[in-house]
Amino acid sequence: MNTLCPQALPALNGLVPAPGWCLDARRAMTLRPQVPSRLHITQGRAWVTLGLPHRGSGKESGDVVLAAGESLSVPAGARLVMEPWQPASSGPVRFDWCAEPQDRAVRRPDRFAREVVAPARDLALALGQAGLAFGRLLRGLFGYSEYLVAGRGRVLRPFESNPP
Repeated sequence: MNTLCPQALPALNGLVPAPGWCLDARRAMTLRPQVPSRLHITQGRAWVTLGLPHRGSGKESGDVVLAAGESLSVPAGARLVMEPWQPASSGPVRFDWCAEPQDRAVRRPDRFAREVVAPARDLALALGQAGLAFGRLLRGLFGYSEYLVAGRGRVLRPFESNPP
């Protein structure tokens, strides 16, 4: 959601508003790119959190403060939350959001990989899951073996044979 700020509206004195997106103070914005994208701060400072697993020594929080002129690459599928990191009197945070150009060196899988390797991988995964399910079934049946095998002919324990 693009929050309009007073500076983004056309002014009567002839000033042209700055291009890009605008985020007012005391607001937050969530972005979920479908393709690799780039966030570039053009004015102000923003606190940015990426909803990705943290990497590194564990001391990193995953949060980044970006100032004007700084950029952040955002991978596809990430959840980015951003809010201004400056006093409200400083004005809004302005930023640009654009898709990063795709690398032309990325190859499409060849026919053998699409028609043989991928189905073989799917089949191996399915057989593995079927084996695990069969093992769980056997474990469950053995848990009920005294009821399934002995049936009504099982020998009752002394405290089971005398009703109170």
